[in-house]
Amino acid sequence: MNDSETRGCFISIEGIEGVGKSTNIRFICDFLNDLGIKNVSTREPGGTPISEQIRDVLLAAGNKSLCPMTELLLIFSGRAQHIHEIIEPALTSGSWVVCDRFTDATYAYQGAGRGLPTDLIEGMENLVQGLIRPDLTLIFDIQADLGLKRAHRRSKPDRFEREELGFFNRVRECYLTRANAFPDRCKLIDASQNIGEVQNEIKNLLEQFVASQT
Repeated sequence: MNDSETRGCFISIEGIEGVGKSTNIRFICDFLNDLGIKNVSTREPGGTPISEQIRDVLLAAGNKSLCPMTELLLIFSGRAQHIHEIIEPALTSGSWVVCDRFTDATYAYQGAGRGLPTDLIEGMENLVQGLIRPDLTLIFDIQADLGLKRAHRRSKPDRFEREELGFFNRVRECYLTRANAFPDRCKLIDASQNIGEVQNEIKNLLEQFVASQT
């Protein structure tokens, strides 16, 4: 949790493709704005000009030869820049940060999905992030096949979205495991509900979290 009264809170938004993260991040930021809480919305991979260039490499469908270790190092390189340029300055200034994916995604995609060792990811997490961890993580959950159908209707598949269903099943299971392992931080939301039901859950969780910070 926050280490001072003036430091902002860090909220990460997680889930596989097609869970509606973008729509719900707008809802979260509007909710915070209504409460007069300064906030910054950002994303990973990406968030800064340099990190966005790394995102382009990671998502380009033509980069089929990108190996899992290169993928992991690129993600943490982008994250290092993101923390330095956006996340830490915002939190220090008292703004709340709402981030579309963070390190839970690395454990899910590069760990469970690609098969990289958890202790390797944990070592990189400690090296790159120091003490920075999300204060609250909302994990939007949906069956992998349904999420992919939604994602493919939205846009042309990127390099990750072209993976087989088994990949996304492993990613989803990792998210569920992390939700169980970190219940104080991670809150699971059923993304298969209609948008009104989903956003009512978000509102309730945010009201509880904001109250806990005062």
